[in-house]
Amino acid sequence: MKNLVDRFIKYIKIDSQSNPESETTPSTKKQWNMANLLVEELKAIGLQDVTVDENAYVMATLPSNVDYPVPTIGFISHFDTSPDFSGENVNPQFIENYDGGDIVLNKEQNIVLSPSYFEDLLLYKGNTIITTDGTTLLGADDKAGIAEIVTAMEYLVQHPEIKHGKIRVGFTPDEEIGRGAHKFDVKKFAADWAYTMDGGQIGELEYESFNAAGAKIHFKGKNVHPGTAKNKMINSMLVATQFINALPADEIPARTEGREGFYHITDISGDVENTVVQLIIRDHDRDLFNKRKAVVQQIVDDLNKQIPNVAVAEIKDQYYNMGEKIKPVMHIVEVAERAMKELGITPITKPIRGGTDGSQLSFMGLPCPNIFAGGHNFHGKYEFVPVENLEKATEVIIRIAELVAKK
Repeated sequence: MKNLVDRFIKYIKIDSQSNPESETTPSTKKQWNMANLLVEELKAIGLQDVTVDENAYVMATLPSNVDYPVPTIGFISHFDTSPDFSGENVNPQFIENYDGGDIVLNKEQNIVLSPSYFEDLLLYKGNTIITTDGTTLLGADDKAGIAEIVTAMEYLVQHPEIKHGKIRVGFTPDEEIGRGAHKFDVKKFAADWAYTMDGGQIGELEYESFNAAGAKIHFKGKNVHPGTAKNKMINSMLVATQFINALPADEIPARTEGREGFYHITDISGDVENTVVQLIIRDHDRDLFNKRKAVVQQIVDDLNKQIPNVAVAEIKDQYYNMGEKIKPVMHIVEVAERAMKELGITPITKPIRGGTDGSQLSFMGLPCPNIFAGGHNFHGKYEFVPVENLEKATEVIIRIAELVAKK
């Protein structure tokens, strides 16, 4: 696994942000830089059937090396990074033998990664930690997962004494904007089940996710001169504020945890005439999820009763709780649990407060639990990943392959 860290660093230095405003797949041309690199690397390490389609979905095969039937399994990660924070000119820093104290990411800007705020750091005292320089995200979400999968496949190619069945690997664009699985060819991938390597801290094993929807609310105002505006002006920004204030104040990301759902305002833009509010709606329970969508629509309806035609809601489902599809085949989760335990890793089984490609893929016929990739504080300048987590995740992939092939 000597190439693991070098491979990870090479990947994170490639800017591959996705763009939610784009209608193409991939949503940005620069994602092709990662797709094309992966095609060459997969060929170079000895995988077969290496393909990339017109939408930049990359797939490859490690053939079985046993002479008896074994389920075909897959490992999947995404190569885009979040559009919410810069992924350009990533300059990683290495903190060796971390001592449990503050880590200065950027002295000039006084940006500090501190365990007093990010307590998870204390899990990794004595480890080598890779951080940002305080000006970009790191990209461990999900280039850590890609590096782990490619390195595990390389290791299996180089160690034929490790018995395994047919393994498929897949790398997707646009996961960060909720479209990573939209054009994934499940039939072509042809696996019995798969695992996304897209979780956080070491040990994470997730087979339940949020049900998710996105909403865009358009508010239409009426602009007249403020000196003669009485009983005439309708300020769309103020109506938008009424809408936001009508949402349950405590049901936001900063005040919820575990299985609790939320409403999250992600963007506001506008002027007196026109304002648009965008939000995401999340809940693990399907009935509560539907009720949340109904709450948003009801607030809009109430505003329209006060001021006719002042607001229009566009609410679209994004993905559903993959637990609905995975619970009937729980043996695929049990294999991952056993692999972790045999490697001395305590499985942390909990619902994802988010979603992965696996959320959609599970409903497309490919049951797909999520395994830790090892990073923390995704989508921002405080992102970090311990080298030891990268190594352990790679070992988990190899061990799963071994366990599935055991008679």
